[in-house]
Amino acid sequence: MKTNRPKVKVPFEPLDIVVDLISVTLYILMIVYTVINYGDLADTIPTHFNGKGEADGFGDKVYVWILPIIGVFTFVLLFVLNKYPHIHNYMVNITEENALKNYRFSTRIIRFTNLFVAIIFACIQYMMVEQGKGNTTEFGSWFLYSIIGISVILPIFLFIYQRKINK
Repeated sequence: MKTNRPKVKVPFEPLDIVVDLISVTLYILMIVYTVINYGDLADTIPTHFNGKGEADGFGDKVYVWILPIIGVFTFVLLFVLNKYPHIHNYMVNITEENALKNYRFSTRIIRFTNLFVAIIFACIQYMMVEQGKGNTTEFGSWFLYSIIGISVILPIFLFIYQRKINK
């Protein structure tokens, strides 16, 4: 993939560091929580939840490691992708004048996406472990509606903001 976009290094700002640290912390806590509680899990644990937050799919307790593995893998891939903002997709032509602000915006979107995924995975992991231990824990339908709402509203906000920074 060849582009003529300028290669500008986007410096870390405090917000970037905090967001990445929160994401990493969530994954570490998710793994530690799972390790601590793994011995208390039943042989069969919930692996899928319906729209009401009730378990409707079950599997071997080894499946409790899927979310932490996928989450860490996703975090690392997106973290590395953020090192190369010139290869991201943009709705505007990137020039020397607008490169830094568009690259910063794009890397922030990826950072917050990483955080959003970490929060969702941590919540689901918590439910899987708690229900795998025999505790009755449900998030209810608000969890699904919140995810859908954020997933619809956030791109609209991002589209409007990107148009604003490129006027």
